[in-house]
Amino acid sequence: MKRTVAKKRYTASDMRAVSDNPRWTKSDFAKAKPFDEVFPTMRKGRGPNKAPTKRLVSLRLSPEVLKHFKADGPGWQTRIDETLVKIARRKSRLAN
Repeated sequence: MKRTVAKKRYTASDMRAVSDNPRWTKSDFAKAKPFDEVFPTMRKGRGPNKAPTKRLVSLRLSPEVLKHFKADGPGWQTRIDETLVKIARRKSRLAN
């Protein structure tokens, strides 16, 4: 039977002893302002793409296809997209 070692947990007093941040009181919370009010010019998130090139879709794929593309690691969605783009371009050239 495998024995597990209990992880050491830190207590609230441990955290207070090493914290440089003072505890907030009710009056501190009452004086607090929203982020947007304090930093009105700071950009949040990535923002919109300058020229969106891709569309978000929901797609069901067979387990075989997922296994194939995920086998090479991260970036599998991009590899699926690249493969589909190649096929679409090849088909459109054949149609012309």
